Amino acid sequence: MRFEPTMVREEKTARELYEQVKANPARAKFGFGSRLAIVNVDFQQAYTRPDLFPKTSYVTDPDQIAHVNRISAAARALGMPVIWTRVAYKPDAGDAGVWGTRTNTPDSLQNIKYDSDRHAFDPRCVIDEAVDLVYSKRMPSAFFESPLASYLVWHKVDTVVVTGGSTSGCVRATAVDSLSHGYRTIVPEECVADKHESYHYANLTDLLLKYADVVSVAEVEAHLASLGA
Repeated sequence: MRFEPTMVREEKTARELYEQVKANPARAKFGFGSRLAIVNVDFQQAYTRPDLFPKTSYVTDPDQIAHVNRISAAARALGMPVIWTRVAYKPDAGDAGVWGTRTNTPDSLQNIKYDSDRHAFDPRCVIDEAVDLVYSKRMPSAFFESPLASYLVWHKVDTVVVTGGSTSGCVRATAVDSLSHGYRTIVPEECVADKHESYHYANLTDLLLKYADVVSVAEVEAHLASLGA
């Protein structure tokens, strides 16, 4: 048997396709469970500071970090876990694996070193290091070879809210792993960012169709407020 290609081709932008999927009233949601965690992925200066690192940083919503700080504070006030990740490698980059082989410039991924300016969290992030889980990771997903899975089990979490960047990279990888671990997965649209509109919206569409609820940050805030009422 031989079939002709069935892949749809349309003259629509990635953003238009995303808006079309988002507007579908028949699209079912995973919804929120009873206890959530906020997983804030890679809010480090290499990716958030175009004034310092214009080649690697990205800004989608200028208020992204303010939104993240608000929902993190609300979750923390309810005794729910808040997690912050960032990427870094040892001096010889030997722990970057094959991911670190494509380029080798000062801006390359594997040249983000511990305690460097690129590794440092954006100073706008409000992190409570006495309460929040904070760790460095090597690969895209916040779950890979990290304490996250066991931490969420200990805290009896059933819902994971993923923020950060990039939408097409570490956010997507974390969201897919979150669903694969059995969590209801939520991505607040204003809380994620990418380098290019096409990558950003194409991946939001894919997340929305398969792996996560992509919602407004106001919806996350309203849910947290209802828990505290």
